[in-house]
Amino acid sequence: MNDIKWLFFDIGSTLFDESAVYVRRLKDMSQASGASEKTLYDKEVELFKQNKHGEYETLSLYGLEKPKWYHEFETLYPDTVEVVKNLSQKYKLGIIANQEMGTVQRMKAHGILQYFTVVVASAEEGVVKPERRIFEIALERAGIKAENATMVGDRVDNDIIPAKNIGMKTVWIRQGFFGELWDPKTAIGYADYTVNSLTELLKIF
Repeated sequence: MNDIKWLFFDIGSTLFDESAVYVRRLKDMSQASGASEKTLYDKEVELFKQNKHGEYETLSLYGLEKPKWYHEFETLYPDTVEVVKNLSQKYKLGIIANQEMGTVQRMKAHGILQYFTVVVASAEEGVVKPERRIFEIALERAGIKAENATMVGDRVDNDIIPAKNIGMKTVWIRQGFFGELWDPKTAIGYADYTVNSLTELLKIF
């Protein structure tokens, strides 16, 4: 990691804890479908363990529309501020995330925007992960080559695989809904490091 100058982060389940959001969305799905929250959750888990996108597949199976995303239920992980503050003293930090409009404002409200130099979010850019272009945009704005950047994220499919394919180093953070359920075998050959919390990044960087 001696050549790394920039660290890019996903937001959801990486910097922001979205657990309460997923609980509320399951409630909405249950009310709309008549299926119990446990039934819906178990189906999502079953599908994720098959390396499928459990939520989208479950919505399709039950004929449901995508439920509202409750940003007001998002919180920072307890170690988010301390870790990004520490890392920002040694590296340039950026965001590459699939987010609805207003990412910069939400980061500012949570008190972490000042630690990030580049914020590339899907809604504003019109391109979503895992598309290669969103990673290219972030690298271009940072003025950095892929080999001098690292991507940190909880999604193997959206974060780790596409970042590795473009030439970035990768850190898979196994926290949040996706990180906990994804089969670790899917990250073999793509994740340079696997951690279970943001704090563990300080041992690498």
